[in-house]
This record gives sequence, C-alpha cells and structure tokens, in this order.
Amino acid sequence: MWRQPSAGLWAVVVSAVLGFLVAMEIAARSYGLPGPITNQVREVICTPRSGPLLYASMALMMVVLTWRERFIAAGVAIGIDVTVLLVRLAVGARVGGGGHFFGNGALWVMLGCAVIAVTRRTGQERLLLLKGVGLGLLLVAGRKAGDTWLLITSKTRPMVLDQYVATADHALGDPSWLVGRMVRATGPIGTHLLDWVYIQLAVAAVCVALYQLRNVAAEGRFPSHHVVRTFLAIGLLGPGIYMIFPVVGPVFAYGSGAFGTGGGHWAVADLWPNTPLPVTAPHPMPYDGITPRNCMPSLHTAWATAIFIHSRKGPRFLRFAGTFWLVATLTATLGFGYHYGADLVAGVVFALTVEAALRALARGWDRSATWLVAHGATVFAALLVSYRHLSMEMAEHPWVFGPLIILAMLSVVDGYVRTTRRWEPEPVAVRRPERRLELV
Repeated sequence: MWRQPSAGLWAVVVSAVLGFLVAMEIAARSYGLPGPITNQVREVICTPRSGPLLYASMALMMVVLTWRERFIAAGVAIGIDVTVLLVRLAVGARVGGGGHFFGNGALWVMLGCAVIAVTRRTGQERLLLLKGVGLGLLLVAGRKAGDTWLLITSKTRPMVLDQYVATADHALGDPSWLVGRMVRATGPIGTHLLDWVYIQLAVAAVCVALYQLRNVAAEGRFPSHHVVRTFLAIGLLGPGIYMIFPVVGPVFAYGSGAFGTGGGHWAVADLWPNTPLPVTAPHPMPYDGITPRNCMPSLHTAWATAIFIHSRKGPRFLRFAGTFWLVATLTATLGFGYHYGADLVAGVVFALTVEAALRALARGWDRSATWLVAHGATVFAALLVSYRHLSMEMAEHPWVFGPLIILAMLSVVDGYVRTTRRWEPEPVAVRRPERRLELV
C-alpha cells in the first residue's frame, strides 16, 4: 500500500498549479484577453464578477480561525465592501456592470490573512493559516482558470462534434428535448430557480466543505480528503477532455433561443426543444469562435455528483440539500439545452473515477483502488469512443444501446459503492464494564 504524499510532493503539486495558472495566463494573452491571474488581481480594486464565490471562498478560509477571528474577518470584509461601494457611488463609477457590487472585501481579508500568517504567526499556526488562505484563493483561481480554458476551447476547436452526440443521444430517448419542454412549461419561476442552482454550484460545494472542515481549527489540521479537492480536480482535468471532444450543446447546435440563447446561423436547424431530431449521418460541423466547447463530459453533472457523494455523511438537512442540488443540476443542464443526455452519463462516470482516485491517494493506494480507477477510466473512454464512432448504430438500435449505456454507468456506480464501503474503518464494539452485585 502506498504511503500518503509527503510535504515535498505537496510542494511539487503547488508548483504545478502555479505553473498551470501561468500557462493559462500566457494562452489567454496570446488571444489578446486577460488570463486568470490578471482577472483575479483586477478584483482587488475593480468590480468583482464573482462576489458570492469570493465570500464562499472566504468562508472556506475561515475554518482555520477561531470564532472570534471569524466574526472579525466577516465584519472587516463587509465594512470594506460598504466603503468601496460608497466611494464608487460618490465618484460616479459604474456599479455592477455585469459583476457584483460586493466581493472586494472578502478578497482583501484573505490576502490580509496571508500577510498575518507570514508576519505574525509561526510554526504550525502559520502553516495552518496559509493552508486555509491557499484553499480559499485556489477555489477562486480555479474558477478563473476554468473561464480561460473555455476561451481556449472556442479559439482552438473550430469544428464541433454535436451531430455525433445528438445522434447517439437517440439511444437515451433525446432527454434534452423532453426536459427542455418540461422546464419551459414551468414558466419563469422554475427557470429562475434552476438557473440560480446551476450558477451557484461552487457555493453549494463550499457549504458541504464547511461541514467537513468544521473541526480544522480545533484539531489543527485538515482531513485527508474533502469535497474541495474533488471539485478542483474535476475543474482541472475536465476541460482537457473538451479539447479532445469539442461539443457546444443542443441549444446552440440546434437552438431556437427559447431561453435567450441559440446558435443563430451556426445552428444546424431550429429544432430544440420542440422538434424531434431526425436520424441522419453525423459529421463534424464548424462553429463560431466564441461559444465554449464545454459539454463532453458535463462538469456541472460531475460537480453535482461530487457534492452528492460528500453530503451523504452529513446531517439530514445536508443530505437533502445534496440530493436536491444533484437533481436540480441535472434538470437544468438538460432543460436549458446546455447538455445532451450522453454528456450527463459521461459526467457521472468521470466524477466517480476522479473521486475514487483522490480517496485512494488519501488512504493509500492498493489493488482495489487500481481496479476501481481503471474500470472507471475504461468505461469513460469507451463511452467517448462509442459516441464518436457508433452513433448511427446507437440511434438505429436504441433498445440495445440505451440500456448498455446506462448499465455501463451503473457498473461504475456499483463498483465505487462496493469498494469504498470496504475502505471504511470497521466500527469497534465498546464493551461495557460488568456490574458487580455486592451483598450488603
């Protein structure tokens, strides 16, 4: 069994992450646009585009603080935001403008805690505070890097494979067309609720993380595995698959603009979500240089699956919230036409494979972990190859390939559940001391 990563290995990981951010910055600059580092630095002063995420990241950082320090940090962040807002109003600066009027204070507090860690803390206290700050900033940086990844996919992949996935999706009953009509029938209330759930997925992950990390300040260390690790790993690895399998989604490839979007003249036809898609021989199709190729796999599905998994050991409310977020996210991804059903299946398999690998690294790698990760990776690769090269066969024989796709996904789910249950420590029975009866 492998040993847990050493401090030197973690230093290598941190260096790799920084190198990745620099690479994303250079790539974005090559297209004349700011990268993740520049966008993050701008939010120190400029109107932030990710206000709720900045406060969620600050909350994540505060797990290493005492309750008194948490109240002080929250008060300082709110005070800074109020002051900055008043200054902007006084000088006539534009408030909002596609962003949020709050969030600068949270970022300032995280940076301030980093300065305090270096100048006022020593030893284990310094290391713990720096880990907390790093975790909070990494969540925001991951979001910025993801946006840059999406930009790269739109610029470097002029041809998309939507026709292949849409054809293969016949085997699953064209769920995006069905759910799209259902969501539209709910009217503005259902649409706005699903849109809010879809956008605030990272905030939901932070809520689960806060429960998992609630004892960090008291214990002086982070647990070996938590949802933020899976969340960041999915966001780091997933966009690489976009480069291999570029897909824009049904609302863009076949869109009618039902939710304020659509492919315009780039769309194959005005079919989604009212008209069933005809079965025709698929081929790669050109698309614009703006729309991200971010469908295969569905990372929103992968993230929601990770939230669901990590919420299972929480209290009843957290378990209910994790289930709600998963169901609502799946409904939104299909109902807004952002994904095909095939994307969701691949997203579930991708999430379980990544989660299994990270859990194995945390506990120590063994043969069961190797088999589980290999099985998930094999199924994921088989799905992508089938979507690309067997899409016509899938559409012509849905009663054969539809169940096969679902069974392939369920095999990974079953393997994950069975294997991870064996990894759980067995409860130790505590013997009660025998009561002796004494004669008086």
